[in-house]
Amino acid sequence: MNNSNSIAPDKTSKDSLLEQTMHYEKRIYDLEQLIDIAKSFCQNLDFSNLLESIVYICMAQMHVLGAEIFVRDLITNENYILETAAADPNGRRVQIPVNSPLTSKLLELCKPVTVDELETLIPHDTTLSILKCLAPTLIVPLVQKNHLNGILLLQERIAIEDDTTYTQYEQDMIMSIASLASVAINNAALLEKSSTDMMTHLKLKYYFFNALTEAIDHAFLNNQQLGVLMLDIDFFKKFNDTYGHECGDFVLVSVADIIRSSLRDSDVASRYGGEEFTVLLDDAGKDETLLVAERIRKAVDEHDFVFNNQHLHVTISVGASVFDAEDNLVNSPNEFVNQADQALYVSKNSGRNKVSFFEPLAKK
Repeated sequence: MNNSNSIAPDKTSKDSLLEQTMHYEKRIYDLEQLIDIAKSFCQNLDFSNLLESIVYICMAQMHVLGAEIFVRDLITNENYILETAAADPNGRRVQIPVNSPLTSKLLELCKPVTVDELETLIPHDTTLSILKCLAPTLIVPLVQKNHLNGILLLQERIAIEDDTTYTQYEQDMIMSIASLASVAINNAALLEKSSTDMMTHLKLKYYFFNALTEAIDHAFLNNQQLGVLMLDIDFFKKFNDTYGHECGDFVLVSVADIIRSSLRDSDVASRYGGEEFTVLLDDAGKDETLLVAERIRKAVDEHDFVFNNQHLHVTISVGASVFDAEDNLVNSPNEFVNQADQALYVSKNSGRNKVSFFEPLAKK
């Protein structure tokens, strides 16, 4: 009896030691995962790509079938915008006011919470209905230095042993990921703001040239073509002189919106300076480049610009050029843009409201 009694504690101790070992091994593994996640976030400064990366990482780590992120509007800072979901046909995205009780409560709690818990804490906040439509199983605030940079929603969870609840350990883990994500979002937002024209919300000239440099290298290595457009608002000065600078700003913003809505996500539009814009068309030959140029020109020509009850007729002139390793191997991004600029002057000098194409010497 004494021998059998002495064996039992030893077995229990071994089981306990094994359990502790497995627990610490999991913690070490999770810490290594966090280090890899931090590296991934820090290396990704493109705003859209970063948000997509955060979503997929959180889905994998938390075993959920979907996730969404609200982040502060980079331009106005007045709303949190659901950036990871597509806009409606009118270009509107789901948004939550920055000063809503919901955002204040999430910042105050600074921890994961469910919709049911929020309904108990802020029962009269109408913005809760926005979250409920997205069916989150957990709502995670993205906090950095006492600022709410965003809201992460974890959606339907994959059942593990018929249990879809989140353990305290899992909640701590997602908050660690959220902290890393919040820092990365803040850094990416600063870069986005520094490279964006605050009036038109298009990219700035220097950003365009950086993107164009990389695009030319990529196109050369992959035997692809690139299109570049230079666009200029015709008789722009008359809008400022006749109706004031506020009208000029209205025309600039409206034309920028038309340009943006005419492009793909892979294309880049910038405000080149004054009333001039540039566009980089990814993997586009002459036919595609001219098609886009004409689409933008026609959309501006047919748009009803209404400023202070005045209907304005606005037109643009466009110049286009295409990079081709065989037929138009440009020496620099400046040379490429200058080609489009030369074509633009042809449009200007031949009556405006036209699209002209730069033909390399070899093709003349």
